[in-house]
Amino acid sequence: MSTSMLLLTTAVIAILGYLAGTRRALALSGGRSSTMHSRPGYYGSFVAVWTALPALLVLAAWLIISPAVINNVVRSDFPAEALAQSSATQSLNFGMIEGIARGLNALSPDETAQAERNPGDLRALMGGRGVAIAGDPEPYMVKAAIDLNRMRMLNSWGSAVGVLIVAVLGALISYRLIAPRFRARNRVEHVILGSLIVASSIAILTTVGIVASMLTEATQFFHAIPAWEFFFGTVWDPRFAAAGSGGSEGQFGLVPLLLGTLYIGFVAMLFAVPVGLFSAIYMAEYASPRLRSVVKPLLEVLAGIPTIVYGFFALTTVGPFLRDISAQIAGLTTGNYTSFIQAQSVLTAGFVMGIMLIPYVSSLSDDIITAVPRAMRDGSLGLGATRSETVKRVILPAALPGIVGAILMTASRAIGETMIVVLAAGVAARMQINPFEPMTTVTVKIVNQLTGDLEFTSPQTLVAFALGITLFAITLCLNIYALYIVRKYREQYE
Repeated sequence: MSTSMLLLTTAVIAILGYLAGTRRALALSGGRSSTMHSRPGYYGSFVAVWTALPALLVLAAWLIISPAVINNVVRSDFPAEALAQSSATQSLNFGMIEGIARGLNALSPDETAQAERNPGDLRALMGGRGVAIAGDPEPYMVKAAIDLNRMRMLNSWGSAVGVLIVAVLGALISYRLIAPRFRARNRVEHVILGSLIVASSIAILTTVGIVASMLTEATQFFHAIPAWEFFFGTVWDPRFAAAGSGGSEGQFGLVPLLLGTLYIGFVAMLFAVPVGLFSAIYMAEYASPRLRSVVKPLLEVLAGIPTIVYGFFALTTVGPFLRDISAQIAGLTTGNYTSFIQAQSVLTAGFVMGIMLIPYVSSLSDDIITAVPRAMRDGSLGLGATRSETVKRVILPAALPGIVGAILMTASRAIGETMIVVLAAGVAARMQINPFEPMTTVTVKIVNQLTGDLEFTSPQTLVAFALGITLFAITLCLNIYALYIVRKYREQYE
């Protein structure tokens, strides 16, 4: 039985348990709900929870443990000469065995028995079924593939039987526990509370795991390269050494990458903040409900466009347009039609990234502005102020802390952008202030250092983790400061 079918069957049993538990609670109450500790639905939920929860835990444990057990059993039957090979060779052999096992599923039982008796016929039998295998399998591989299929089949039925038995037992035991004074509501709420704790713990542990993994690899990098050379170096030139040599040639200065990241992010915010903020003010204070219902979703469509599409837009449209228009301006002013804006430049990347960030600024600012109490608007207008004066002197000051927090959170989004910078700003790590020239960012170099068939032992590769933990620290500080601003200066209105 497949896992999806098993989950569906468990869900059906849980639903039946819910109906049975609710019906039993109604029967015990005799039409007087005051005689029961909890409402009938809680008794049904109690039966459903203790039907599904133990079964799902057993299924999860089975799915995690059984593949490793099956693989170990199959490997233990390898001949001595196969077990004497390196672990990498054994893994390749086992991969071939799995391929043979998938091919055997297309054969009939008689053909499978023939392949087991005479492994040399396997290629012809599979070829007749339109299944191709790489290389000539050895006899022990065919036997191992047949054993693997058999054990997987037994494991599938064994898991189905075990999970269904646990589900039925859970339903029967929880059904028999139903009594007038049984605290079903408390039990169900404890399970819900535990589920919420587990969900929040997963989010926290995932963050801790990401940070720990980056710190571990970054520590290895700082053992080879001094931290002060990385954080204060002004040259980025990580020349790759030969594979396996472990050479540390090159310079790993963070400053050019950090300046490029901040510069491009600053240019992007120059475009995104005014447009996004003004559009939020218009939609919150001036637009009619009908127009708002149309314009706001259309504006937020920009947030759903993949960043690679923005990169293509910058590469094929914005960059060439800025280059050509600058050549025309130079020709009209100096007579020399040489463009002073390169197609890949800080301006190109910042402009396109700003377009991408507009819905973030607009949506967050709109929610903050609309949260300002209606009484403040009406009071200002009642005192004779115009709508524009009300927006400027009442609404924006009240919403300013939230708007500042939204801008800071948008800035952290800009700092982490990769694809637009790759296609629109290039990969040149440079220190310059001309927005018409190319620069690059930390995220681009992380991608460059981890692209290709590389060993995770040299500084040229490990530097990506040092860059990653640095970028993580910067964005974390921005988000923390944004929350601090919002909480410190947020007005509390009655």
